[in-house]
Order: sequence, then C-alpha cells, then structure tokens
Amino acid sequence: MFRSFPALPFPPASLVALAPLDAIAARTAITGTSSYLDCLLLAPGLHTQQSAFRANDGELPATAALTTGYVFRVENQATVAFFQRVGVPGQLVNCAVASPGAGGAGVGTLAEVLWGSAICLTVAATVGLVALKDWYAVSCIGALVLARAVNVAVIRRQSRLGWKGAPEPGVHGDLLVLVSQDRWIRISGLVDDIKTVTSGQWMRNTTDVEGFAVSAATVLVYGTAAVMGVASATGSAVILGLLLAEAGLLGLSNAVAKRAVMFGRGISTIGSPKPYGRRTDLVKELVAETGREDWAIGLGMMVPSAGQAKEILL
Repeated sequence: MFRSFPALPFPPASLVALAPLDAIAARTAITGTSSYLDCLLLAPGLHTQQSAFRANDGELPATAALTTGYVFRVENQATVAFFQRVGVPGQLVNCAVASPGAGGAGVGTLAEVLWGSAICLTVAATVGLVALKDWYAVSCIGALVLARAVNVAVIRRQSRLGWKGAPEPGVHGDLLVLVSQDRWIRISGLVDDIKTVTSGQWMRNTTDVEGFAVSAATVLVYGTAAVMGVASATGSAVILGLLLAEAGLLGLSNAVAKRAVMFGRGISTIGSPKPYGRRTDLVKELVAETGREDWAIGLGMMVPSAGQAKEILL
C-alpha cells in the first residue's frame, strides 16, 4: 500500500551545511573581527562569512557632530548594523563608546557562554565520531574546520586598524545618527574612540591571494557536502545535529549580545530609548541642550532663517 521513498542523492546534513544562514557573518559584525576559536564553530552558512560587510544592508546614515556642527556619514558597516539593531522608530537611543581597557570590551557574558558552548559541541562531536571510528565523518568535520580557518585568517587580515583621521586626545565627542525608519541614535565618548568605530574602513577588500583562498575554502565546503553521503548514518546524524545545534546557539548568542566591539572599543546602549511625538521635539530639545542649530540645519531637520539661508548661499 505504501511505497518507500528513494534514497536522496545528498544526506540532509549536506543540505543544512550549504544553507545560506547569516549567523556567522552577524557574529563577525558584532565582534568586529573573528577569533581563532571561531574555526571550531560550524554553523550553516560558514562559507558566507565574507558577506559580513553587508551587515548594514548598504545604509550609511547621515550624522552630525553636536559639538562642532559638522555633518557626515557613518562609514563603518558593522557599527551601522548595531545602530539598526538597537534603534527604535520615533525614539532616541543613547549609546556610549568605551576605550580599550575601560571595560565593556566584550559582547556580553551570556552571549559569550552560548558562543563557547557551540565550540564545545564541535569538540564533543569530533571525539564521539573518533570513538565510533567513523573516519569519513571525522574528515568532513575536519574539512569544514579547515574552511573556517581560511575565512577566519582572511577576516583577521581584512579587519586591521587603518586610517581613522587625525588624533584628538582627550576631546569629548557627541554625535546624532539618523538611521533609516526614523531611528535616532546619539553616541558619545572620546572623539578618538568615536572615530575608531565610525570612520574609515572596517573590512578592506580582499587581495587576489586572499580572494583565491576564500574561493578555495568555499569549494571545499561544497565538496565536503557532496561526499557526506559516504559517512555512516550515525555520522551523518551527528553532523546534522551539530550544525543545527550550533546554528541555534550562535543565533541566540547574537540576539542577546549587549554590545558590539570594534577595534577594541565597546559600543553599548545607555538607559532606555526616549520617545518623541514629533521629530521637531527632538530637534528643539537638542538645540537647547547644545546651544547650536547648525547641525540640525545640516541634517535637514530644521529650516534655516532668512539670514542663515543667505550665509549658506554665499
């Protein structure tokens, strides 16, 4: 009465391994780089880590320095992605940048525990497969770890600290960032720290050699997925469970991360978001606080007076 289903050409584990999930890329954006221990984190989408630079969905929000009136854009994609995550439409979210060694350089205890648990799962699964002598499954995990190692090495090279403008030691900065969907972010801290997390490059483009290495690692992932069927049913089940469990743990880790880290500087929210009935209410409050309105005019949040308009035209 019932007909058996034909055997699948690829086991479910191989399909899961190739799923284009962005948990690893999101982790890269939250931490600003990649740890060597990330080589042992085998979540689906591990071959798409280079897409981390798209974490901001292409948005580079307009920004004004409340202390000087200068208007520019936040160029760091990972920092913008953090603002997008913590921002609330119609509300002002206050953020602070912590200097290296001042505390708050991690992404949060719970987030790190979940991340570490995922890494421990890889070690436990590998030890279990070795005990079962399923060398094909062990080889598959080894190949995925190798692919991760290549991507981690390239990411670490790409995310080295570069140009951040002239140093301004000891100067305090205060920015208003206009994120899409009427999300308003105010970020304060030392100017040099703010420059480090907002200006210049986060991830530079890959060199020809790095691009070749990343491409080779991607091919390795697809090749590994293609040969996972050689492993035993138990081995395939272990790899499938490993990928799914680590995807869940990493996703939770990203979700509960309390702050982002960029070049050793921690970015975190302060207090609760403050709602405003109208955008002009926010502008009036900040103009009264800062004693200047040039930043609001530059951002297009305030109409200049006749005299100011004449000066702008001249």
